[in-house]
Amino acid sequence: MIGVYLSGTGNTKHCVEKLVSFIDSTAQCFPLENPQIEHLIEEQNAIVLGYPTQFSNAPFMVRDFITRNSSIWKGKKVFCVNTMGLFSGDGTGCTARILKKYGAEILGGLQVKMPDSVCDSKLLKKGIVENRQIVQNADKRIEQASEEIRRGKYPHEGLSFIAHIKGLLGQRLWFYRKTVGYTDKLKISDACIGCGLCIKECPMGNIQMKNQAAVSGNKCTMCYRCISLCPQKAITLLGEQVIEQCRFEKYI
Repeated sequence: MIGVYLSGTGNTKHCVEKLVSFIDSTAQCFPLENPQIEHLIEEQNAIVLGYPTQFSNAPFMVRDFITRNSSIWKGKKVFCVNTMGLFSGDGTGCTARILKKYGAEILGGLQVKMPDSVCDSKLLKKGIVENRQIVQNADKRIEQASEEIRRGKYPHEGLSFIAHIKGLLGQRLWFYRKTVGYTDKLKISDACIGCGLCIKECPMGNIQMKNQAAVSGNKCTMCYRCISLCPQKAITLLGEQVIEQCRFEKYI
């Protein structure tokens, strides 16, 4: 078994690593952008795949990766994990349906509420104490789920037809244009000092240096990693200014 995750602010990384360690203490976890990830998946029979939900959808980077590497999924046993700030609907089902099309066996799904990670929006923002409680609740849910999995009983959150309808009508239809592909809406202000941290951290290689300042391309996957890390708070996506740099490390 291995864990594979896309994690912008650390929420999903934490959840996947915790779940996998409970199930198999010898198993390793890797970010989706690892250059050897296709080979690592090919070598394993069971995969825990984790990602954050964006408008009740899986990030396009995740869906694109599954489709581009369609041949590696046949016969694989996949357990889907998605993290969410508030609502997911069928967040796990968004990848499960694609994976099944390419021959994967879906073992189950787990949808975990974590602190909001949209740094440039006031929506869903909470204090440190409340966010720490959210993380503690998430940890308990992950531990309970892992106990069920060790007994051979897999949670199936987000995989039912009813969950599909909830995700579709709850958010996905209304915000489909935001998640249909990569976005070119990432904005980098004049506050940028050219430190290059965002270039190093972007999982898509979407940011380049030009005239000693960072410049965005058109392949942002909306993970919020660069926005949560920029020392100058110079990067935004959905909003006009950084409200809070949401990092998982703040809540432990």
